Amino acid sequence: MTIGTVPLFPLKTVLFPGGILPLRIFEPRYLTMVSECLREKNEFGVLLIKEEADVRTYEIGTIAEIVDWDQGSDGLLGISAEGGKRFQLESAEKRTDGLYIASVQDIPDEPEVPVPNKYQFMVRLIKNVFDVLGTQDQITYKNYDNSAWVGYRLAEILPLTLMAKQQLLELNDPLERLSLLKNHIQKELK
Repeated sequence: MTIGTVPLFPLKTVLFPGGILPLRIFEPRYLTMVSECLREKNEFGVLLIKEEADVRTYEIGTIAEIVDWDQGSDGLLGISAEGGKRFQLESAEKRTDGLYIASVQDIPDEPEVPVPNKYQFMVRLIKNVFDVLGTQDQITYKNYDNSAWVGYRLAEILPLTLMAKQQLLELNDPLERLSLLKNHIQKELK
């Protein structure tokens, strides 16, 4: 199923479904994009940049919805966007103002799979991190029983490379994602 066309915001970050992405907007093309998204209640696509020189990106990204905005004391626009569905980039065209508009294909949601007992320590880890950092209020939807949600939250908070985060985003199996994250955690603890 095609989502349709969305403006793209290529970034040096990976946005996961259900995650919150704070951004400071200063480039005219993105100020226009944010204005259009707010006015028309539209979303935009976030893709990880591969190479900045020619703005090459990965082809799997996440739809983002602006959930809050403010004008900073420095005059810059600040927004918070929440990750929605994952998408596959089909094609993109650059507008005259430099903004990319893309045709994207919807990636089906992962199945709701309970977190198996062998991964319950990951749930406790997320809860502890949220308690310490106070980030639990930023996440609008919590589902500690869902393997996909737990995997996405861990991928956000663990010190992983951007390429590793992208690979975790691209997986369609929440248990495979948890297995890879478990391996990473165990490696870090050695």
